[in-house]
Amino acid sequence: MKPGLNAIMGATGSGKSSFLDVLAARKDPAGLSGEVLIDGAHQPPNFKCLSGYVVQDDVVMGTLTVRENLTFSAGAPAAGLRLSGGEGAESGETDPGAGARTADAGCFGGREEEDEHRHGADHRPPVLFLDEPTTGLDASTANSVLLLLKRVHLAAALNNSDVSSSSMQGIEDKLVQEYRKCSQYRETGAELERIMEGKKSSSSSSRSRTITYKTGFFTQFRWVLKRTFQNLLLNPQTSFAQIAVSLLLALIVGVIFFGVKNDATGLQNRMGALYFMAVDQCFSSQSSAELFIAERKLFIHEYISGYYRVSVYFLCKMLSDFITLRTIPAILYGCVSYFMIGLKPTVTAFFIFVFSITMVTYTATAMALAISADQTVVAIANIFMTIAFIVMMIFAGLLVNLRSIASWLAWLKYFSIPRYGLAALQINEFTGEEFLDYQGVDWSTWGLWQNYVALGVMTFCFLTIVYLKLRFIRKFT
Repeated sequence: MKPGLNAIMGATGSGKSSFLDVLAARKDPAGLSGEVLIDGAHQPPNFKCLSGYVVQDDVVMGTLTVRENLTFSAGAPAAGLRLSGGEGAESGETDPGAGARTADAGCFGGREEEDEHRHGADHRPPVLFLDEPTTGLDASTANSVLLLLKRVHLAAALNNSDVSSSSMQGIEDKLVQEYRKCSQYRETGAELERIMEGKKSSSSSSRSRTITYKTGFFTQFRWVLKRTFQNLLLNPQTSFAQIAVSLLLALIVGVIFFGVKNDATGLQNRMGALYFMAVDQCFSSQSSAELFIAERKLFIHEYISGYYRVSVYFLCKMLSDFITLRTIPAILYGCVSYFMIGLKPTVTAFFIFVFSITMVTYTATAMALAISADQTVVAIANIFMTIAFIVMMIFAGLLVNLRSIASWLAWLKYFSIPRYGLAALQINEFTGEEFLDYQGVDWSTWGLWQNYVALGVMTFCFLTIVYLKLRFIRKFT
């Protein structure tokens, strides 16, 4: 292919997208044969990071505006690049639709697809691949995209699958015959022979795939964290729903166990309330299952393009989810339920209570993420999480006395998240040594803190699993 605009044409299902993935080094090299040469030389291992690629599916953040998406794509992979002048001005500054959300009605009719084209060309790659660039665009917008590519003189491979095999077969045959008669066909054949001769004398190249980055860790962290929190602010329904559910459950448990007394009935009610709150924090954490599933395509596309490291994406998502969707609802839950039930009326006991349910929330969320990180369907992840939490409920220490469980099953109690939370809440609430001894709870100072240590270790292990799943997730088709 000569520098300039080149088109790969063919009928639907003829393998144009797969061929384009091979050329762009975005296909799993296993099972492939042959070589892809750039100016007669072998492809560099990081070619996919040096080139631009616009996929068929929209992989932009739908809650952000066109300008915000372009700003991120210009800032994360190449620090200091701004949308000013030339293509940038046309993309963001003078475009009347640049302030529209890419998922809003204002971006229908081609706006989101056009934004994806600009998104792929933001860092001005030497080679730009576009997979079906005119699909979903009206005639005017499609013409503007092609004129833009021609104007900036990018070496682009355009994949156009708008050819119907039934109605265009005769035209295709005629075009092939005419092409074989022209001088360009002979020149291309001679060029291929020259390349093949040079290939025989050169050593075979490695088919490894390498990701390279133009910016450092902290620059990527700043851009990704900014976009993550910006996405939360522009899509507050999830945060508000999580807070509303936490407050509703806190009111329910507060009304049911309102003003417990210091007698035998109050003892039973306190145990029931503490157990319900520990288990409730576990099941409330299931909403984190879609954290990585919803952005799976976006993450894979941006990662293999060299936008950011896996560790950057992982840390930013953890910070945004744990702070906004876990910490704040847990604190509000504790403030409402604690005083309605009438638990131990001391400042120290209140803060230990809030810290305990927050730790349970963190650990349960980490486990949910560890289960769902490599899943593609939220329902499947929810099934696994529900089974795990039900088993943990049985070994929490209320439904069955842990000392009476058979030895070959007793080891499961060490993996029960609500067990550690309930034990910490019991030590914080009750002062009777005899009752705690009967429950098999170590009420000493270390007995309290060993529950937090166990929850912390479990959280670390689960988050490590999450990172490893993201690190080794299949990123090539």
